[in-house]
Amino acid sequence: MTTSSPLKLPPFDWDIFCCVVDNFGDIGVTWRLARQLKQQDQGSVRLWVDDLASFARICPGLDPALDGQWQQGIYIQHWHDALPADVIPAKVVLEAFACELPAPFIERMASQPKPPCWINLEYLSAESWVEDCHGLASPQRLVNQSLGDLSLNKYFFFPGFTPRTGGLLCEQGLIAERDQWQQDETGLAAYWASLGLPPKGDNELRVSLFTYESEALVSLIEGWCQSATPVTLLLPLGRSLNDVLRGAGLASAIATAKAGDLLHAGSLTIKLLPMTDQAGYDRLLWSCDLNLVRGEDSFVRAQWAARPFLWHIYPQEEQAHMVKLDGFLDHYLADFPPEAAQWLRAFNHALNLGEDTSKLWAQWPRYSAIWQQDARSWSQKLLEDGDLVTRLVKFLESRI
Repeated sequence: MTTSSPLKLPPFDWDIFCCVVDNFGDIGVTWRLARQLKQQDQGSVRLWVDDLASFARICPGLDPALDGQWQQGIYIQHWHDALPADVIPAKVVLEAFACELPAPFIERMASQPKPPCWINLEYLSAESWVEDCHGLASPQRLVNQSLGDLSLNKYFFFPGFTPRTGGLLCEQGLIAERDQWQQDETGLAAYWASLGLPPKGDNELRVSLFTYESEALVSLIEGWCQSATPVTLLLPLGRSLNDVLRGAGLASAIATAKAGDLLHAGSLTIKLLPMTDQAGYDRLLWSCDLNLVRGEDSFVRAQWAARPFLWHIYPQEEQAHMVKLDGFLDHYLADFPPEAAQWLRAFNHALNLGEDTSKLWAQWPRYSAIWQQDARSWSQKLLEDGDLVTRLVKFLESRI
């Protein structure tokens, strides 16, 4: 089934398909990728998205009711069962995170005089097997009644942390912008004021938290309430709200909690934030002393923030996600002193397994300076062999 496009569209260089699974993670990555391709003059981009309502929460100008629209120089196509009748596949077709391309679209790809290069952008992983699978081709055979047997190669592109993988998304100028932001005390004071907060105190910790549900949060919040050091928690409204407020002894506030609220419990101040666009979230990460993040997109952005962070990985059956977590920690902790590495691995495990974190948090004063130093050098190390777009374009040079 097809529908006519309401606009006369130009030929596209990139088609990116995104099926929204985790509300913000999948679309967060593909939206960043689309914008970076556009910003770095890599051609015209069309982004296919099945859930425009979720997308609109990180792209406020988007109208979820429209079938097709331009946003920031990128054409956003609502992806549903009906393909536009006149759709022509781009030179590069990228399916994000193993989403399944529509069969009619694949047939159109195969029937082009020069079929597009088909890329499967995989989930980020630090496991060792990724290096062996990155860049491999998978022949795809299909039968078309009018064209007969057709064949296309689909290439697997794995983001990762080593030279033999696809790297991480990092737009040009981001690191310089981050450094300028973190060194601008007047600007930081203005930023905190825009959130309704005073400038950060000398003996105060500011923490952002964007995780899934976890019982570990309850004990962590309890520790912050009893802390000798004042803690201000920046909490975007989301899945962790209930655990946080229970830990703070504020369960009665759950039903009425809204963005803008300022809550207090012992040494802890909680500022509830609305969902923001991606640039706004980067600034939040850059501004905090510690960031708790989840999934993939916020996880990568926390690394560019060059600040300590804990990763709440997307949970999988049979604890498969813990293998992925340890694969990352093996890389991340490689240059840590052994005791600090052991502590931080245990802290990440506790968060992901829902275990008590009170004794682990008590070691923050001992290890935080080491962690901060390594967080900055880690962000530099990740870019030594180029970012994801640089590696992707190089990979495609001989294939399109």
